[in-house]
Amino acid sequence: MAELMNCPVCDRLFVKAFRSVCDHCHRDVEEKFQRAYAFIRKRENRRATVEEIHHATDVEEDLLYQFVREGRLQTSSFPNLTYPCESCGSGISEGRLCSKCKGNITDGLASGEKEKAFRNRLSESEKAEERERYRTYQALDGAVNKKKK
Repeated sequence: MAELMNCPVCDRLFVKAFRSVCDHCHRDVEEKFQRAYAFIRKRENRRATVEEIHHATDVEEDLLYQFVREGRLQTSSFPNLTYPCESCGSGISEGRLCSKCKGNITDGLASGEKEKAFRNRLSESEKAEERERYRTYQALDGAVNKKKK
């Protein structure tokens, strides 16, 4: 369902149906995409980085990163096109995190699971110890009661 909202770029009022920006801004973004794509389509520019494309075409780096994230500029065809990892900022060509940050998250989750398992084992041993103390008390209580009689 279409809704009425302000364009996040120019603050104009528009009906949001399929795009997140107004038609005017969409045309501007498309024009910038065509400029960037025409530049890297040339054989001598296929290995250009985002910074080189920015300097040659005056297209904002953030917009170029967005084109790569969306898959409009394919990293398989243009190998030096990367965008920053959301965690550390190193250059990546797919996903949201680099392999190092993914590994850190995985290691953190694994150590959390190990810690949880350790706490469970510890609480189980404490419960067993408590049961043993209770049994000892019952045994002593029975022996004391026999002596009183």
